[in-house]
Amino acid sequence: MSLYSMTGFGRAEVLTKKGYRIMVELSSVNRKQFDCNLSIPHEFAVYDSKMQSLINRVVNRGYVKGSINVDLPCAAAEGVDIATLQSQVETLRNVARQLGLEDDLKASDLLRMPELMKSRAALKAEMLWPEVEKTLTKALSALKQMRQSEGKVLEVDLLKRFEALRVVSRKISTLALKVPTQYKKSLERRLKNLLAPDVEVDRELIAREIAVFADRCDVSEELTRLESHFEQVFSTIERGGACGRRLDFICQELFREINTTGAKANNAKISELVIDFKAGLEAAREQVQNIE
Repeated sequence: MSLYSMTGFGRAEVLTKKGYRIMVELSSVNRKQFDCNLSIPHEFAVYDSKMQSLINRVVNRGYVKGSINVDLPCAAAEGVDIATLQSQVETLRNVARQLGLEDDLKASDLLRMPELMKSRAALKAEMLWPEVEKTLTKALSALKQMRQSEGKVLEVDLLKRFEALRVVSRKISTLALKVPTQYKKSLERRLKNLLAPDVEVDRELIAREIAVFADRCDVSEELTRLESHFEQVFSTIERGGACGRRLDFICQELFREINTTGAKANNAKISELVIDFKAGLEAAREQVQNIE
């Protein structure tokens, strides 16, 4: 199963046998939780929860914004309630005169008052719901396809980023093994420079000092956990699906371990690699934010 991006777009249009044109557009962007906002004809308000449930089956995480429009057949323009329309127009003009406003009402302005048209009653929600559901399903399929297509690109990018981080982690592991030996040589050199040539160095004291230093800068546990986290990253990406939250949590754990490693390592080269690791991890985590 592949990864899914949280960004995408889907559109579908259906012309019913009775001449109704149904158009659905859906777009999705990043969000920690699932959220949905639909603009629909008020006749279909009763189906809003069903629509959101249908979308949630396909989109587990992200903000979905959508619009559903239903155009009436040409024949539905007949049967306008002229009496009601005339009454409303007269009322508007009376109000305009009382307020000293210009009477600039045009025929096109009537389109902004669809509730006055009896043809709006022709929108039988119960009759049209199966067709609306079918159109919504088609738009969802297009949205899912785009999210999946973008998800494949993100998957390739993330694999490269985490593999590069793993390489840095293993470089740190190699250097960490040499730190106690380097410290021993450095300590012996400093003592040799400080002490007179005829003064013998207490080897047992040096051994104890090196043992304490080695224990204090030992990052083997942190590096072992880092390797374990990388295994989880790659297995999670391989499983795919809605894994963005899990990947984000693993990124937090990776940061915690590398941060401890940098604090304990006591080595300039390791510190440089830790900085590189953190920078790369931050970029990878930003990319994870795009995963469902």
